[in-house]
Amino acid sequence: MTNSKLIYLDNNATTKVDEHVIETMMPYFSESYGNPSSIYKFGGKNSKALKEAREKMKDFFGANNSKEIFFTASGSESANMAIRGVLSSDKSMNHLITTKVEHPCVLNTHKQLEKEGYKVTYIGVNSVGELNLEELYNAVTDKTALVSCMYANNETGTTFPVKEIAEKVKSINPKTKVFVDGVQAAGKIDINVKETQIDMMGVSGHKFHAPKGIGSLYVKSSTLITPLIIGGHQESGKRAGTENVPFIVGMAEAAQLAKDSLNYEITHVKKLRDKLENGLLSKIYNARLNSASKNRVPNTTNIGFEYVEGELILLNMDDYGICASSGSACTSGSLDPSHVLKAMGVPFTSLHGSIRFSLSRFTTEEEIDYTLEKMPIIIDKVTSISPFQKELRELKERKGII
Repeated sequence: MTNSKLIYLDNNATTKVDEHVIETMMPYFSESYGNPSSIYKFGGKNSKALKEAREKMKDFFGANNSKEIFFTASGSESANMAIRGVLSSDKSMNHLITTKVEHPCVLNTHKQLEKEGYKVTYIGVNSVGELNLEELYNAVTDKTALVSCMYANNETGTTFPVKEIAEKVKSINPKTKVFVDGVQAAGKIDINVKETQIDMMGVSGHKFHAPKGIGSLYVKSSTLITPLIIGGHQESGKRAGTENVPFIVGMAEAAQLAKDSLNYEITHVKKLRDKLENGLLSKIYNARLNSASKNRVPNTTNIGFEYVEGELILLNMDDYGICASSGSACTSGSLDPSHVLKAMGVPFTSLHGSIRFSLSRFTTEEEIDYTLEKMPIIIDKVTSISPFQKELRELKERKGII
């Protein structure tokens, strides 16, 4: 079956680049292509563009000043720059805390640091993905160098109370630094780091309609980090390499557009998300809501379809032009079930059949209607070939369908 229609509901994996962002970037490819470090006026134009972009990102983060903003190539680099950078600046403490549901760029960095001799505590979550705060606070010791946690989970959309976490951690050990992975929160909820005690926060442009390959890291002015990439003086000596001016300018424009669109995100996008979520749960008898927390970004839902395989669902969705995900895009090559859903205790019956739907401000109601029309057909097809026919029949009986 072939289908020319495209219904893109995988915006937590990546987003469409906004046309205004593309227009803003274009002159820096062909007209203003000078090196911003050059002393002549042609390069100086790009130096000015970098300064303006840094100011926009300062406003996006809600930082105190633009000197706290650094440009990177991705959210993963931002996380590594923050985590390894702050550890390198102070090696007197060797204990780290993170959560069991972090993105691989944070989780795998901590696993590597364990191999290098650091002690790491991994904090659990409850059945709706909310962090066990008591467990986290009890884990902080006088040797805790860093607490790393995400603002919003990439698979469920569940948000963590990062402001409260930073305040409580600092009250227990003022020397402990706090890094927040803000990748999935950026552009979906308001961020204002200056009203918190967060030391560092990373974001990635391609999650809020900027190009892939550009990210940013906020580092509080009182926080010392050492660079990962050694070379020239760029980024105040914290990240060597000639700045990617077109992409930096594009990300800054996307950040401003996202900030201006926040009200639309938390009203209209949320309304469409809820329509999709409620429709799937009401139309499909073996659908189960995994992302049931009230504390969620407005664009994300995670639905488990019991007794069927997620990859098979996605393949059939693709036949209808519907794009979604069975988990993080960075782990989609793995056949293992989601580490996030496993940490939440999602039942085995739906663990392998869980699909993440993530919307954007470009998602239309017509696209949601089409998805709600086709998903029951898709699930009927894949359940008809499931090896768990007895269990599916019993599920129908329990729900009064037969």
